[in-house]
Amino acid sequence: MQEKFRFSAEFIEMRRQALDVFVNRIASHHELQQSEDLRTFLQADEETMERLRFHETGIFKKKPADLMQIFKDVQSKVSDVVLGKEKPVEESNPEYEKLKHYIFELENHLAEAQKHAYRLVKRHRELGQSLSDFGKAAKLLGACEGDALGKAFTELGAKSEALSIRLQKEAHQLLMNFEEPLKDYVRAVQSIKATIAERANAFRQQCELAETIKLKEINLEKLMLTRSDRVGEAEHEYKGLKAEGEEASRRFETMVRLMNEEIVRFQEQKTTDMGIAFHEFAKGQARLANSIADAWRSLLPKLETCSSA
Repeated sequence: MQEKFRFSAEFIEMRRQALDVFVNRIASHHELQQSEDLRTFLQADEETMERLRFHETGIFKKKPADLMQIFKDVQSKVSDVVLGKEKPVEESNPEYEKLKHYIFELENHLAEAQKHAYRLVKRHRELGQSLSDFGKAAKLLGACEGDALGKAFTELGAKSEALSIRLQKEAHQLLMNFEEPLKDYVRAVQSIKATIAERANAFRQQCELAETIKLKEINLEKLMLTRSDRVGEAEHEYKGLKAEGEEASRRFETMVRLMNEEIVRFQEQKTTDMGIAFHEFAKGQARLANSIADAWRSLLPKLETCSSA
């Protein structure tokens, strides 16, 4: 039994040395040196190796197979960080997930509505310009013709130019009272998305620090049993990390509060603003339709006289 255990310990030591080479190569990479996640998992690896070394002393009462599983888990985590396979830490809150889904969907639909509003403004301008060009051409025709026909062309040209001015004015009103509020609505949603990203980052930092604190706590307990000369320094690091963890928790709570306030403000203000924008859009389109109908209707008697002649 003793021989079997020695073989397992030697095997573990060989695996540890291989991992040391692997980790040293990784740590020499400039960008990976800046990775907080990599440093965390290297710390975990170091502490795991310490556990393996102290196995024979009886401090950690685990079987070699259990220790090998710990070793494999840490090695897997280090590899995942380096290769970019590690799963991101995210909140598992149904209400929060529902809100995120709503905001992302709303942004897509608002962007689509704003795109078509822009096309509508562009169409009004183009139609106004076309009527203006047509009016000028009709006036020139009227100047070439005499009597009733020439007068009819002149009247048609004048009415077309008047409608052109009306369409250009309505295009401006549509831009200011409909398209621009939609843009503001989109910007407000993007602001909420930025807050969501900050909240996710604060949550991730909180979780990462909590994990690091746990590792430091385990290391501190181990040093109390094995290396009393290093306890003071370890306690100092542990207290510093705990302070950082508490600050990270406060930062996350602040982000949650800010996001909730922003959502309430968004729903109260922007919903009202958009209600007004759609109302003004409908009124403007009704005014434009009536103006066009009245203009052409007033011209009909003069054109009928010309056609019956």
